[in-house]
Amino acid sequence: MHPMYDDPDRHLNRELSLLDFQERVLALAEDRDRPLLERVRFVAIVSANLDEFFQVRVAGLQEQVLSGVTRPGPDGRAPRDQLAEIRPRVEALNDRMDALFLKDLAPRLAEAGIAITSVDALEPHERRELDASFAEQVFPILTPLAVDPSHPFPYISNLSLNLAVLLHRPEGGRRFARIKLPPNVPRFLPLPDGTRFVPIEQVVGANLDRLFGGIEIDSHHVFRVTRTADLAVEEDEADDLLTAMEEVLRYRRFSARAVRLEVDTGIPDHVLELLLDGLELGPDDVYRREAPLGLNALAELADLDRPELKDPPQPPITPPRFVPSDGAVDFFSVIADGDVLVHHPYESFGMSTGAFLAQAAGDPDVVAIKQTLYRTSMPEDPALGGEESIVRSLMAATEAGKQVVVLVELKARFDEAANINWARMLEAAGVHVVYGVHGLKTHAKLLLVVRRENGRLRRYAHIGTGNYNPKTARIYEDVGLFTADDDLGADLTDLFNHLTGYAMPPDYRRLLVAPHFLRDRIVARIREQAALGPDGRIVWKLNHLVDPAIIDELYRAAQAGCRIRLVVRGICCLRPGVPGLSEGIRVRSLVGRYLEHSRIYRFGPPGTEGVYYVGSSDMMPRNLNGRVECLVPVADPRLKARLQEILDVEWADDTLAWELGPDGWSKVPTLEGIDAHETLYRLASHRAEGDRG
Repeated sequence: MHPMYDDPDRHLNRELSLLDFQERVLALAEDRDRPLLERVRFVAIVSANLDEFFQVRVAGLQEQVLSGVTRPGPDGRAPRDQLAEIRPRVEALNDRMDALFLKDLAPRLAEAGIAITSVDALEPHERRELDASFAEQVFPILTPLAVDPSHPFPYISNLSLNLAVLLHRPEGGRRFARIKLPPNVPRFLPLPDGTRFVPIEQVVGANLDRLFGGIEIDSHHVFRVTRTADLAVEEDEADDLLTAMEEVLRYRRFSARAVRLEVDTGIPDHVLELLLDGLELGPDDVYRREAPLGLNALAELADLDRPELKDPPQPPITPPRFVPSDGAVDFFSVIADGDVLVHHPYESFGMSTGAFLAQAAGDPDVVAIKQTLYRTSMPEDPALGGEESIVRSLMAATEAGKQVVVLVELKARFDEAANINWARMLEAAGVHVVYGVHGLKTHAKLLLVVRRENGRLRRYAHIGTGNYNPKTARIYEDVGLFTADDDLGADLTDLFNHLTGYAMPPDYRRLLVAPHFLRDRIVARIREQAALGPDGRIVWKLNHLVDPAIIDELYRAAQAGCRIRLVVRGICCLRPGVPGLSEGIRVRSLVGRYLEHSRIYRFGPPGTEGVYYVGSSDMMPRNLNGRVECLVPVADPRLKARLQEILDVEWADDTLAWELGPDGWSKVPTLEGIDAHETLYRLASHRAEGDRG
């Protein structure tokens, strides 16, 4: 056995690996060859990702420290050790973002006619116009909150932007007040010329005399608070899960513990001490920023209608087999004729999954629809551009008299409130809504349609890697399988009966389902390839590789001579390239205009002899042990070739790709100039043109 099997260094730290991913995304923003507003958007994405990192990951580590947990994780680091390493990494990321915005992006935006200007730089008549706009549009919303013996320190809501205002009363003595900047007002207020924008915090700061008439204002300072968002519902004590989740959301909104305080660099020590005391935070929880706080708001500017500053559009293509030859396409006859694989965002979600469900809802021969919903979009979402809404189709199916069952996952983090709304809406329309298996999140992406044909019932299914969300399907890379296979249809029937009733987990015919079977089947497949020695082949494409037991199985397979290639978008806790342990393993990551999200697992050689799976599960303890996940085998040789094409293109990429070595990530040198996202869109276009030809 390799000596590193007793060394925790064989596993990379999960949290630090997640920060590695943020660095790779930030590198896209630093790439001056990319369109300007795309670079701005990547800064907004990294800022939003760090918000989530603190709300969930840092908050969780802090809870462990407060609870006295000292046991190290698989990488040998205890919670306190991880927090000590996270802080300098985050500070370095903040410094890179601030310098990028202030020294590069802001000047380039100004040159392009999108200038972020200050109140002090305005001409007198412009200042008067801005003040008038403030008085009409902002002032009535604001509520200053004093802090003194009769006014306790106010609750500062999560991720809100605030002003700490120092006042000097006429009778003497310094006072403090807090103003929450309204979240329903744009962060960057446009001036009439349409080319300049003033941050809302500056506009409010310049008009404080309207809020504190007769009181001298000493100074004001911007600050921002992050609170924990990882609050669990006690299902054992919840008679009504929907009501329990609503209570959790109320607690999160008003009682969640503060975990981070962001302040501008000029904030005085005495003001900072007051904030820390009121928020019950310490000096290690403070992050001073040079740039404006909350750079995730730059998404407002990235959304401006300036196509010349963005990537050229890539309108999604209708999958060739779903292109109508005469009139509307009959999805049922197409799928009955053979399995169909779709690849988003290159191929249209609306013209495949959305249209299939819409047809099923209106088809008089369809008798039942069963679906899981983890994240989707609301029916009135203007971003859909007329595409069929999943929720609307399900409601229409119920109104048409069909049996409709929807499993809504209420515990989908950050979408809990939206999912509660969907559940209420679907229930009001008569849909049978259930909330999954006790103690587990239902993360599988499943759609089952039962149709009466020639006196018998036939099942049609869609199994995907991504959410049933038309909006994210335009920016997330995912695959989906449409099938009328009898065994898969029977498996899904059994799975839904297990999810919605009291049926025990069955022995599935073809599906791999977590938490009962998936881990064991994946381990068995790895060992099959390990037994082949140098002839063994494993190729995976996934979001995260974290599970220690799975990683150790891959190490053993590599030691047996098996060649392993992994495309891991985000967290990777496997350390490749270690002599004698993992030198047969290579790991790459792609970051670009689309979020790599599909999970594709291949065991064996490429082509017809290989075993291919697609589905919802990453190789993480939470996926394998704590969620309902589903992987489906792909048997059709044509579809295996499609999946292999995706794997080949992604591995050949030398434009978006990074490679992980024993000591960290490095950018793959660009030699051929292969951009996987451009290449896959081109291949989808050629496939559609060839089919029409």
